[in-house]
Amino acid sequence: IDLFCSNAGIFLKGGAEAADADWQRIWAVNVQSHIYAARAALPSMLARGEGYLLQTVSAAGLLTQVGSAPYSVTKHAALAFAEWLAVTHGDAGIKVSCLCPQWVRTEMFLRAEGAGVAAMAEAALEPEQVAQSVVEGLTAEQFLILPHPEVAEYFRRKAADYDRWLRGMRRLQARLALG
Repeated sequence: IDLFCSNAGIFLKGGAEAADADWQRIWAVNVQSHIYAARAALPSMLARGEGYLLQTVSAAGLLTQVGSAPYSVTKHAALAFAEWLAVTHGDAGIKVSCLCPQWVRTEMFLRAEGAGVAAMAEAALEPEQVAQSVVEGLTAEQFLILPHPEVAEYFRRKAADYDRWLRGMRRLQARLALG
């Protein structure tokens, strides 16, 4: 395996009150799938001294997802695992990239409901657009592949002033809840 694309993910609404079974399910898909992929692909890559892991994470791994603690938490964890892989195995020839789009017109997006979905439909990219970003990002060996370029600016703002960013996210949540 030269390149392993780990692209599993599910979305569940809710917060701390979400059922334990839902938390376990989303953890298993959104985090453990990347761990299982690395367990399967890494040994032969390390033996050869080269290989590439591409993990679909989501912009929610860098920022957060309004309305879904399970999605936010698991996507943050998936990003942390990818960072760990890059740090731990980068000098052994293993490349790691994280695909972090916002909205993509996939079945998961099309099944989503709520006031925020209509607002995000305009910003949703077609899968082919995201695929082109992946090709470009892999070619450049970028850790973060951001098909929505504005995500980089949001991430910079978050890092520069976390409290301001949190206030802004609360305003966004309030605006989306009012629909």
